[in-house]
Amino acid sequence: MPYALCFLLFMIGLYCVVVKKNMVKIVIGILVMEYAVNLFLIMLGYRMGGVAPIVGQSELDPSTGGLLSSFLNASVDPLPQALVLTSIVISLGSLALMISVCVRVYGKYGTFDITEIRRLKG
Repeated sequence: MPYALCFLLFMIGLYCVVVKKNMVKIVIGILVMEYAVNLFLIMLGYRMGGVAPIVGQSELDPSTGGLLSSFLNASVDPLPQALVLTSIVISLGSLALMISVCVRVYGKYGTFDITEIRRLKG
């Protein structure tokens, strides 16, 4: 069920990108799609009742092999968390670029409506 909600959130963002004519609403739709993908990746790495993937010195002790294997079986996967952190940084840069393009277009044409901008082309 939570995966279906991620898909629904992605589809809402896709609807905003495809249907809306305002550039700011299109940017918001792209952000909603990015957040849906980030949520999906975090949910893929989640394990019910899992512990944080932090290994201390006692878990690395070879004499306690059972403790290490039980820790590895109970811990969550840290890779999706790292991917989402990277994705958040990249999306922040792309958001800054999209907003700067919107500001420049508004400064030149005086509108955010993409149909009006196409009509002003020539």
